[in-house]
This record gives sequence, C-alpha cells and structure tokens, in this order.
Amino acid sequence: MKKTASMPEKPARFAAFERKYQDIFDAYEKMGTSVHRAGPIEKKTRELIKLGISAGAQKEGAVHSHTRKALDAGATKEEIRQVVLLTLPTLGMPSMMAAMTWIEDILSES
Repeated sequence: MKKTASMPEKPARFAAFERKYQDIFDAYEKMGTSVHRAGPIEKKTRELIKLGISAGAQKEGAVHSHTRKALDAGATKEEIRQVVLLTLPTLGMPSMMAAMTWIEDILSES
C-alpha cells in the first residue's frame, strides 16, 4: 500500500509484522494487487465494496483501513456512510452501529 497525504503511517502492529515476516507480507501484498487487477471495477468502487465486506465481517481494523483507502480513492464521506447504512437490513442495528462508529473514527480525522 502506497502511503499518501491522506493516509497515516501503517498501524504499529501491522508494520511490525511486515518487518518480522517480510516474505509473507510481500506475498500478501502481491496477492492483493493481483486481485485488484483481476477485473474492471475502478479503485473507488473496489474500496467501497471492501469497506462493506469489512463491516459485514465486523473487522474494526479493516473498516478503518478501507475507510482511509476509500477516501484516498476519492470517495466522499457521504458515500462511505451510505455503504455502512446499506448493511443495516442484513447485519442489524448493533452491527451497523459498530461499523458506523469505526468509520467515524477515521472520518472525524479528515
């Protein structure tokens, strides 16, 4: 992942994993790049989809990461909030509210 002005440094635990297990990290990054290049979906849409997946899986760190990546790819705060709102009928109110809290962690920084 290339760092941009809107993206802070990698979380410390993630950076430590990268340093300790460089070969595994490199393979993981290569797989991610390959998946992104496998089809015609543009970057902003891919990041919004991955945000929805992360919210559905209730992965706080992934929600944070994909919120940052979606912003970096040009998504608006309103688009990001709508992705989380769209999870309500499937996930239910408590899970949607958790994801909403996690995106607001990041949106309040920007």
